[in-house]
Amino acid sequence: MKIRPLADKVLIQRLDAESVTSGGIVLPESAKEKPQRGKIVSVGEGKALKDGTRRKVQVKKGDEVLFSSYSGTEIKIDGKEYMIMDESEIMAIVEK
Repeated sequence: MKIRPLADKVLIQRLDAESVTSGGIVLPESAKEKPQRGKIVSVGEGKALKDGTRRKVQVKKGDEVLFSSYSGTEIKIDGKEYMIMDESEIMAIVEK
């Protein structure tokens, strides 16, 4: 199945949570926090403006981004978990 977000929505796949702390402690699944980092899978065409034009989305497919804990809506597609959220809920693009 292929999902194409509308307007300024983005589809994000969360990156895996860290299983070992910086001090070397192995965390069980129940102690892991959901990561606030993900990879953009798909983006909409941009928000429609009053004059009929569209404001271009600042992120693109493949970008790694940071978002807050309570952002977006979690969905499952073909057994994989994704999030769909407004572009405005993304706080930053991670540049390597």
